[in-house]
Amino acid sequence: MSPVLPEESLMLPGENGTVSVPERVLVAIASRAAETVDGIRVRRRRTIDLEAHEVRLSVAARRGEPLRELAERAQSEVASALESMCGFEARVDIAVRELE
Repeated sequence: MSPVLPEESLMLPGENGTVSVPERVLVAIASRAAETVDGIRVRRRRTIDLEAHEVRLSVAARRGEPLRELAERAQSEVASALESMCGFEARVDIAVRELE
């Protein structure tokens, strides 16, 4: 049996202690934020690099929509959600992998 590696977490120190936010929670926040953009659906390939402050999402975009505009709106939504919910400032890379 292979060893289970500990999941990295964003550590948020506070006056009364520390709050840890695991990467999987940050990915969920990022994915949901991106999907608030009409015409964007997040695919399985999604990662967060805590040290580099980078989010990478693969998405499907609605056919006929301006791809750059959709991706830029998704980037803005993701960055805003992570900043407001966790104080995590990140660069957001969006890869449009397919059209629907």
